[in-house]
Amino acid sequence: MWTRSLFSPKTDIDKGTYVALSLISVAIVMALWCLLTYGGITPKDFLAAPHEVVAAGIKRIANMSLFEHMWASLVVILSGFILASVFAVPIGILMGSFRAVQALIEPITGFMRYIPVSALIPLLILWIGIGVEQKIMVIFLGTFFQQLILISDVSARISKDLIDCAYTLGADRRRVVTRVLVPACMPGVMDNLRVTMGWAWTYLVVAELVAADTGLGYMILNAMRGLFTDVILLGVFTIGILGLITDFFFKWARRRLLPWSADF
Repeated sequence: MWTRSLFSPKTDIDKGTYVALSLISVAIVMALWCLLTYGGITPKDFLAAPHEVVAAGIKRIANMSLFEHMWASLVVILSGFILASVFAVPIGILMGSFRAVQALIEPITGFMRYIPVSALIPLLILWIGIGVEQKIMVIFLGTFFQQLILISDVSARISKDLIDCAYTLGADRRRVVTRVLVPACMPGVMDNLRVTMGWAWTYLVVAELVAADTGLGYMILNAMRGLFTDVILLGVFTIGILGLITDFFFKWARRRLLPWSADF
């Protein structure tokens, strides 16, 4: 029966069923939201109704302010994330492959990744200021050390037999690293970049906490002061949609750029 495949581990289901189940989950959340708001269970000041969020979105799309906030947040998120990835990917691969590099970097990485980024904001303001650079650095610090650990684990799990086989076939150290080690790591690296991009979006409100005048995080925090829950939800949904877009991009890039990897 078709229901058996739904509850069998590691069993594929057809695309139509997958889409239907996804739509059902969204419909359940929307129905609960409507019940809480239109049913009068939750006061308006604590949870705006769906039509109020839509109206807030139309108003801000019409005056272009929503796009201004989106652009400001995208600049911060992408700048901080790309900067972190440029350094974390090569260093992480080296950490997982060379014990000497791991010994040098892992103690600092292990220490820094447990420090809340919000605790560093006062120092960042003193060192960098309150401009966009400070916000980019919050995203950088929030993702860089996490990326290092995840990518080094990917590199460490590459089979040594694969490396020994390359040496046996006559490859030198440079070719082993560039032609064997790095390509073998890239599928796992791409998956971890996708995960940490999600973390980068979660740091957005923290990044725009101080002296911001644009951005989705600023819009949410500013609306919170006046209990404008429709605007708060609009900002939350916008961040979620942009996050989904970046997630789909990483899925597409993995299939497109890494054809030797398994297609999940």
